[in-house]
Amino acid sequence: MQAGQGPGNEPVDEPGRAPDRTRRLTARDLALVAVFAALIVVLGMPGALFAGSPVPITLQTLGVMLAAALLGWKRAALVMLTVIALVAVGLPVLAGGRGGLGVFAGPTVGYLLGWVPGSIVTGYLVERARRLTPLVLFGAILLGGVVVIHACGIPGMMWRAHLDLPAALVADAVYLPGDLVKAVLATVVALGVHRASPDLLPRRA
Repeated sequence: MQAGQGPGNEPVDEPGRAPDRTRRLTARDLALVAVFAALIVVLGMPGALFAGSPVPITLQTLGVMLAAALLGWKRAALVMLTVIALVAVGLPVLAGGRGGLGVFAGPTVGYLLGWVPGSIVTGYLVERARRLTPLVLFGAILLGGVVVIHACGIPGMMWRAHLDLPAALVADAVYLPGDLVKAVLATVVALGVHRASPDLLPRRA
């Protein structure tokens, strides 16, 4: 048996080395991915259209922020890809019971696809943080969960809703106050969860 291998030739952490918890997915990881994917679906149920806007108001971005802040970039990205896959096969998992390939031709496509890079940015920054202070966590959630997602959503509205850039920016601005509130709420919840379960977030050596 070689050093660094277990009885079944599976890799194990060597003595004196910090455990590499980003090496592979475990059953626990997959369970967390499933739970957070379900949470995002549930948070989309009360979604409704805002007057004059083609994009629904929804709590699903709160689920995106929480998944990234709690699970790290890899598992959070898998959560988003799972939800997007469910949409693609036609399940009504988005706000208003929407699903199917038609969603990817609608004005929300940029926001939906933006969940993936947004969660990766937040999760990566959280994993790399030396200390998860409220300011650091809020900054990571704000950058990935608001800035990145909105940066993806605006071109989607321009493309599918046939808006010019100023009109798309005005339409997008409607959602900024709510998303800032969600970012604060996600920060508070994530700090509490990390204090209760400090081993939840994978940390790099």
